[in-house]
Amino acid sequence: MTKQRIAIDMDDVMADTFAKLVKTTNERRGTNWVKAEINTPELNAKFREDYEPVREMLWEKGFFADFEVMEGAQEVIEKLHKKYEIFIVSAALEFPQSLSEKLTWLDKYFPYIGWKHTVFCGHKYMIKADYLIDDHEKNLVNFTGTPLLFDAPHNQHNFEYKRLMNWKEVGEYLL
Repeated sequence: MTKQRIAIDMDDVMADTFAKLVKTTNERRGTNWVKAEINTPELNAKFREDYEPVREMLWEKGFFADFEVMEGAQEVIEKLHKKYEIFIVSAALEFPQSLSEKLTWLDKYFPYIGWKHTVFCGHKYMIKADYLIDDHEKNLVNFTGTPLLFDAPHNQHNFEYKRLMNWKEVGEYLL
């Protein structure tokens, strides 16, 4: 029997990219944003005003190397891995410096997944899976399986997809 396939995004789903954006924006702009407080579309828009002038951080060596793992991701993904075929999908090609950093990060925190189940792409619409867990609606809109929106400050306006607030909810839904 073939296992069902889950495609999982990295940034702001497995890796806490937004926390690093907030931290680095605060350091470079002298601001005092707190990730947990950027929880509405209005506050996210205000944060983006401070973030945009220092957005070049995304192309700098080392930016993608040291993200924190999202709470519960390691435990839940390991359980999912026993039941489903797991692929990590990331639109990493937008930030070429991130490729080796993301592979190293995955090897450190999710060594059982491996490079054969890691897809770096530009668009995710060509991914064939039963489920896609992603924080960006642009990646879910043309997905042919079941799209699952992982909660993030930048997607609070979206009510079109099944929203999973955290990895505990992912586990409850898929296990």
